[in-house]
Amino acid sequence: MKSLQELAAIRDKMKQTVNTRDTAHDGIRVVVGMATCGIAAGARPVLNAFTEEVARRDLHHVLVTQTGCIGICQYEPVVEIYDRDGTKTTYVKMTPDKVAKVVGDHIVGGTPVTEYTIGSTTK
Repeated sequence: MKSLQELAAIRDKMKQTVNTRDTAHDGIRVVVGMATCGIAAGARPVLNAFTEEVARRDLHHVLVTQTGCIGICQYEPVVEIYDRDGTKTTYVKMTPDKVAKVVGDHIVGGTPVTEYTIGSTTK
């Protein structure tokens, strides 16, 4: 940082990220497993990609958050999406490259991306 303006710009960007995480209590929840196994498998870039994609699309009804161990370490990074009706979809072996499709098809379009779900990887 070289100036107060740069610091203010960073603060404003981070406020927007925090707002994305905190303002959607009754909407869709995106929960990224961030236990040691998830982090080692690449969950942090996945969490960042979801946060950025939700903010980019200005989806105020979506809460992006993290949790500890989900319990299926062999499938990390794991992301669970809870729809407004409580339906849970578990995405496995997630990468940042898959996030835009999940946000577009599932969160915006309402159709889960079944090829990224746990059922498709166990066949």
